[in-house]
Amino acid sequence: MTPLAVITGGAQGIGRGLVRHFLSQDWRVAALDIDTEALAELAADGNGSLLTLRADVGKETEVAAAFARLAEWQADEPPGLDLLVNNAGIASANSGPIEQLALADWQRWLDSHLTGTFLCTRAAVPGLRLRCGSIVNIASTRALQSEPNGEAYAAAKGGILSLTHALAVSLGPDIRVNAICPGWIETGDMQKASRRRPVVHSDADRAQHPVGRVGTPADIAATVAFLASPAAGFITGQFLAVDGGMTKKMIYVP
Repeated sequence: MTPLAVITGGAQGIGRGLVRHFLSQDWRVAALDIDTEALAELAADGNGSLLTLRADVGKETEVAAAFARLAEWQADEPPGLDLLVNNAGIASANSGPIEQLALADWQRWLDSHLTGTFLCTRAAVPGLRLRCGSIVNIASTRALQSEPNGEAYAAAKGGILSLTHALAVSLGPDIRVNAICPGWIETGDMQKASRRRPVVHSDADRAQHPVGRVGTPADIAATVAFLASPAAGFITGQFLAVDGGMTKKMIYVP
């Protein structure tokens, strides 16, 4: 039986790195994304083991339609799902000054991250139960610390951490649920062609990290793969900061 992963926000950035990783490990992968241009580029690089689905994960009807299409695609395979990675969400962490933040914009941030995680999880649970699968939610170190004007993003990502431990208790022992808090992950070379840019980091950028470098999507993919594996069978309801130690380093302005 070929393992199956659903990865939201899979056409660009960290999500694209995740899709590439699991395809390279001979998984079948369904990638959901809102960007049709990026999805088309991803599909062109994929193979018969990749299904690309256009969906706004914050909208109930679009998530339902995507999972219905997934079921059709999987019709010749044994039923069930091995892994859901809730990665989709507005990438920008800056929602502007709180006194100027419109309710509609606040809601967009929450829907793209937190509501999307809820909707996709709800849709995936029946399939995950069949294979005793795993959920990995992509939160952020900004759920733990902040820069100015990041209230909407931080609230959405913090909500994902709380949802993670609630789901772990509700869905266990059949389904394990964990979260990753990525730090600075360079995704410039994982964007669609029209947004791709050279990756350049200064000595100061690298020095902010105790490991001496900025992170890559491969770092997140390796962590997701571990959390989804039998080796992590005693880990659920947890979050892991994958940030090169950046959140543990005290920085004082001289």
